Amino acid sequence: MDLDYGKCWGASRKDSWKTTLLLAYQSLGVVYGDLSISPLYVYKSTFAEDIHHSETNEEIFGVLSFVFWTLTLVPLFKYVFIVLRADDNGEGGTFALYSLICRHAKVSLLPNGQVADVALSTYKLEQPPETKNSSKVKLVLEKYKSLHTALLILVLLGTCMVIGDGLLTPAISVFSAVSGLELSMSKDHHQYAVIPITCSILVCLFALQHYGTHRVGFCFAPVVFIWLLCISTLGLYNIFHWNPHVYQALSPYYMLKFLKKTRKGGWMSLGGILLCITGSEAMFADLGHFSYAAIQIAFTFLVYPALILAYMGQAAYLSRHHHTIHKIGFYVSVPESVRWPVLVVAILASVVGSQAIISGTFSIINQSQSLGCFPRVKVVHTSDKIHGQIYIPEINWMLMILCIAVTIGFRDTKHMGNVSGLAVMAVMLVTTCLTSLVIILCWHKPPTVALCFLLFFGSIELLYFSASMIKFLEGAWLPILLALFLVTVMFVWHYATIKKYEYDLHNKVSLEWLLALGPSLGIARVPGLGLVFTDLTSGIPANFSRFVTNLPAFHRVLVFVCIKSVPVPFVPPDERYLVGRVGPPAHRSYRCIVRYGYRDVHQDVDSFESELINRLADFILYDWYKSRGITDTCIDGSRSGASSSECQLAVIGTVTISDAIEMEPVSVVERRVRFAIDNESETDTRSEMDVRPQEEVQDLYAAQQAGTAFILGHTHVRAKQGSSLLKRLAINFGYNFLRRNCRGPDVALKVPPASLLEVGMVYVV
Repeated sequence: MDLDYGKCWGASRKDSWKTTLLLAYQSLGVVYGDLSISPLYVYKSTFAEDIHHSETNEEIFGVLSFVFWTLTLVPLFKYVFIVLRADDNGEGGTFALYSLICRHAKVSLLPNGQVADVALSTYKLEQPPETKNSSKVKLVLEKYKSLHTALLILVLLGTCMVIGDGLLTPAISVFSAVSGLELSMSKDHHQYAVIPITCSILVCLFALQHYGTHRVGFCFAPVVFIWLLCISTLGLYNIFHWNPHVYQALSPYYMLKFLKKTRKGGWMSLGGILLCITGSEAMFADLGHFSYAAIQIAFTFLVYPALILAYMGQAAYLSRHHHTIHKIGFYVSVPESVRWPVLVVAILASVVGSQAIISGTFSIINQSQSLGCFPRVKVVHTSDKIHGQIYIPEINWMLMILCIAVTIGFRDTKHMGNVSGLAVMAVMLVTTCLTSLVIILCWHKPPTVALCFLLFFGSIELLYFSASMIKFLEGAWLPILLALFLVTVMFVWHYATIKKYEYDLHNKVSLEWLLALGPSLGIARVPGLGLVFTDLTSGIPANFSRFVTNLPAFHRVLVFVCIKSVPVPFVPPDERYLVGRVGPPAHRSYRCIVRYGYRDVHQDVDSFESELINRLADFILYDWYKSRGITDTCIDGSRSGASSSECQLAVIGTVTISDAIEMEPVSVVERRVRFAIDNESETDTRSEMDVRPQEEVQDLYAAQQAGTAFILGHTHVRAKQGSSLLKRLAINFGYNFLRRNCRGPDVALKVPPASLLEVGMVYVV
């Protein structure tokens, strides 16, 4: 579905509502696939071992009451009415919450922040005045760096649980759908049919990922819509046919009776009940694909009623069929005459739900990678028209292998439910904690409001989390082990990335050194364009000095390129490029900082190179306009002893140009100016134009024609002597192992091998 749909609110009110309803319909296939198929396995997982269905119906009515109130309190009240409002420029998810917090408090561990980043249109927010208590919380968070690290680990933990859900949900969803065959086959045949069929469907699902979802995505919403109609119709049939008074079980009184009778077994069975909210996090994570109103309407008026009717219908059937004690499940409540069509629709719905969570896993890994929290992997964009549809080959095949291993290893819904439930509740707990901080820091509500939110929803989620943890030996160990492994990988990668940046910052070369290079020192300038990639936003990187030392020549036109991530979801194309000079115009050296948000699509190398050249040409002309006094732009601020060419950068867009000053320290008074250089003004001033800017632009294009070289660092990181054992293990073994076995920066940037120049560097951190 096209993301631009969410931005159609400028139309008439009638068109606006049509757009919202269309988005609500489309969201069924992407957002609610996972949540809508939960009736397949909730009752079966709940009644697996811990509790039993008795003649008094206290157990089944108690479970129905728990399901009803859990669905009402968590997805409806928490997500639809509260969490969805904590969006980051329309985007949702764990990183959106972290991004909001980082922009309102200085807790980000991203090392290369700049003053100009704050001026981004997607960075600025309407802020109500801070209260005294919220500012105290902000000061405490900013004061202790250990809290910054703890916050990052919390975010990484939530991210890892989402990744874990990406391999667990397809397994339990498809297995539960296919298990409907047990009612049509003997036990011996069923035992040898369900696992192979499930694995075959999973292999096909993962094998087709590289084609992208845009080719079959049009059928996702109809499949889920038909499935919701199917389960709600079956629910109504079972209610009126078997027990019209089942609605009485919605009273919280039945929860108390259930816990009083079942005691520890009832508490342990909550690990199965919590599966009814599997997929709720997708409402927030996929917010950027739709709109708040669309997701709210779809859940409140279609998904929520359909799920409640489905659970009530199953409970009504079971309340009159106590002989099915060993066959409790979704399909026993389906009339035999429609069982096969329902089975087909269920399998299709489970595939759609699995597809949604797999796509979400790719997306969150891409976000983690862009923020320097995940080793580099190959990201393939499967659609030119639909933003955000990506495919990551390495992750896809790993997920497939692990997903099949889970299916073969656990072989039943109960153990798969234990595995999936823990991951689901961990993600929700992380969202609750981060939303509490957003309430204080971003919404500027009193801390008591955030504390009430945290205690109310946190206590519910902790209750379910504890019930999942007690099943540690029965499958819950898998998501914990997986999360610990992934958090370790991500934190080690992030820690080493920061240490590398600090090393570069302390070993950067002065501008005077660069300007002193010339024929007198045996240094030659060769034809061509040299793009030196660095993480530094100022100064000359150490890898370039090493390059010149070993090969005493560099290109006639030199551009120091910094590709950096900003804690916003998107950076508008007109604000992406910060361009400035390095040295005087005659030196033909420039700095270009290219800014991306955590959901931005990085350009391929060909379009990036051509756009970079165009931005540099625009900057050269703009710089000449400014130096000739054609604009009365005035920029104030203390220079801190830095040369003007190193501390002044301009935001170069396709239409507008604005000034920004970068310097250290960052306390600077900034005055922005925007003006357009249109064809008419360009024609009027051409006669007055000096020949030097024309020559400079010509030199730029001539250098591009002569050939472009991409100069990248090929690094080896080593812990310095005297480092702790933990640091040596993390850097010398952990990070270097990951670096050797992940994609190199040249592959991530899609640099052609013939144009690549790698400079070996040893970082002692």
